[in-house]
Amino acid sequence: MAEILKSAGKPAREAEKPPRERILEAACKLFYAHGIRGVSVDEVAAAAQTNKMTLYRHFVSKDLLVADYLRMLSAEAEAGWAAIARAHPGHPCAQLDMWIDQTGEMLAKAGDRGCAVANAAVELPEKDHPARAVIEEHKTHQRNHLAALCRDAGFANPEQLADEIFLLLEGARINMQSVGKCGPGARIAEMLRNMIKASPRN
Repeated sequence: MAEILKSAGKPAREAEKPPRERILEAACKLFYAHGIRGVSVDEVAAAAQTNKMTLYRHFVSKDLLVADYLRMLSAEAEAGWAAIARAHPGHPCAQLDMWIDQTGEMLAKAGDRGCAVANAAVELPEKDHPARAVIEEHKTHQRNHLAALCRDAGFANPEQLADEIFLLLEGARINMQSVGKCGPGARIAEMLRNMIKASPRN
């Protein structure tokens, strides 16, 4: 972890960013690399080139920092859906195809840590944790985006197809985390295309 702490605090321009932004960026790197439970508030503050007092001024508790970290990831995912829609306006099949390409690329680059949001769900089983609502909302939105595309693309059973795509992706993420890029999860794009090709249309 020492290497990450050093690299997170090195560039001078990083220190010019607002403290809240630096804290979230540091939390993102550390939580993903080492797990939420495995990283202390002191380590996040050090990586963000600030102190614990400043961190608590922006985030009342570590739990709320975790929730905002996950909101940031969710916002990035939503921005990705918006970019896909802009790239292929009015063409749901092309949007779905672009999403599959991006999904395969992201899994290939993710290494062995899988999905940050899914990892958080495993680490934070308490239903009253402030991050739980963020996790559930994010996953629901991702599935609903898929359902909307499947519906607009004219598939006969769009809700079922969206569920199958979503669950296959979730499984691929876990597979990549457990056995790495040599496992079947690396073939997620191919599997998704075969599933979609075999799905009946109206």
